[in-house]
Amino acid sequence: MDSSQIGSALAGGPPATAAAKGPAVSSDFETFLRMLATQLQNQDPLNPVESSDYAVQLATFSSVEQQVLTNELLRGLAARQTVTGMGGMAGWIGLEARSAAPVRFDGATPVELAPNPLVAADKAVLLVRAPGGATLAEIPIPVSAEPYFWDGRDAEGKRLPPGRYGFALENYQNGELLATDPLETYARVTEARNENGEIMVVLDGETLIPSAEVTALRDPGTPLQ
Repeated sequence: MDSSQIGSALAGGPPATAAAKGPAVSSDFETFLRMLATQLQNQDPLNPVESSDYAVQLATFSSVEQQVLTNELLRGLAARQTVTGMGGMAGWIGLEARSAAPVRFDGATPVELAPNPLVAADKAVLLVRAPGGATLAEIPIPVSAEPYFWDGRDAEGKRLPPGRYGFALENYQNGELLATDPLETYARVTEARNENGEIMVVLDGETLIPSAEVTALRDPGTPLQ
């Protein structure tokens, strides 16, 4: 077995096995030494392998071994971080989370909204939207940060059917639209999940959002602040 074959074995064989078995790669060092001994015994006497080649092979093996161990350590740290995060999320279950995600309207209970109009605004209009984004109603509301309770009706007083709705707020000054901002509301947290390494929360009505989009938590029934 010449030096190129040893290098090929190091590049293609042990790392794959180590990646599958984790820290057990350390035990392969003895195998590597046996491979070197075999190479010495079978080398061409007229064209012996240079000692520098052995040093390169040893350094290559050591580097691969260290990289595998480092990768295992990083995977372990990531797994522990996810478990820790999920453990903290357990305390969210049953609380109400504030976000700009669509919320469920049951057909009767008013939805409590948290408007935050611009300081320069002299008129505010509530936009009620379907989950796909289509605007279903435009309702003038007070220019105030006080909670607003949407009773499920559009601007003409017609009650919309039960379902999930999103909300936005148009800010006007002297009849000119300044900005349209998402409008937050509260919904009860029913579940926490790990989706591809990201912690997600499920809100009442099966709305799934990243936990990072939650801006506040409260006990059910607590008025908006």
